[in-house]
Amino acid sequence: QVHLVESGGGLVEAGGSRRLSCTASGGSFSNYILGWFRQTPGNEREFVAAIRRSNGLTYYTDSVKGRFTISRDNAKNTLYLQMSSLKPGDTAVYFCAASGTSGSPFSTSNYDYWGQGTQVTVSS
Repeated sequence: QVHLVESGGGLVEAGGSRRLSCTASGGSFSNYILGWFRQTPGNEREFVAAIRRSNGLTYYTDSVKGRFTISRDNAKNTLYLQMSSLKPGDTAVYFCAASGTSGSPFSTSNYDYWGQGTQVTVSS
């Protein structure tokens, strides 16, 4: 059983940067695909970024490409999301997730473990 805890959310001005962290306990990160998703009120949770365990390959949704960077430190059991050039449209609760399968990194249904979420609010 993997327990995930996000941190780093908060209020940031448009154009600013923020780094989210996700720390795992109860298991090792090294055997999982790790992802970041976000959700706004009344909407489904949407894919933001993911990183594969096998080769470190990364994936991003189009709206964050070139602005967000996902990375992982297996030794620290920590996942990061570096967010830059933030826009008001990035405002959401951000969730980290871990998958023990080799399936699609884009689908919420492929992830077994979820954090509780951290709020990111970007002011205009």
